[in-house]
Amino acid sequence: MSTGILATIVVLAVLVVVLAALTASLVARSNRLRERFGPEYERTVEGEGGRMAGERELRAREKRHDALEIKPLPAAARDRYVGEWQGVQEEFVDRPRDAVHDADRLVTSLMQERGYPTEGFEQQTRDLSVEHGGTLEHYRSAHEIEQLSTTRQATTEQLRNAMVHYRAIFDELLSDGGRAQPAH
Repeated sequence: MSTGILATIVVLAVLVVVLAALTASLVARSNRLRERFGPEYERTVEGEGGRMAGERELRAREKRHDALEIKPLPAAARDRYVGEWQGVQEEFVDRPRDAVHDADRLVTSLMQERGYPTEGFEQQTRDLSVEHGGTLEHYRSAHEIEQLSTTRQATTEQLRNAMVHYRAIFDELLSDGGRAQPAH
């Protein structure tokens, strides 16, 4: 076999190995993002118009999130939020619309105290998606119903569902992503 043919075979073999390593790296990165963001991964990929753009957006969220100073709640603050949540639940009996607004306010306050910026709903969801992708759809659903409630278009059943959705994200935020006990 000539030296030229042997060199070509070696170069092709190296290219195949490099291509395989690159592919494995990309698959591993996609899997890591899919695992970290949960359902938010598919939502973002679809919303951004493809896997590469979606993953770029998710990595940007991670980078922004890493710059935030997210902190667990002290026990006293956690207890205060649990008490406030119980008050919101009790309020639902007589004033469901007000209770939903108060639940929204309480979740936003909890986010802020944990260190999340609260400059707008879309940014809130992007920031929350990094650690709370599994419960983020609850927050979106609750917020949508809360918006309907502002114009008095939400039914009592929708308001009840909003409370259930707010409770899911509230518990997740209160428990520091599962590292502390949720409210009961």
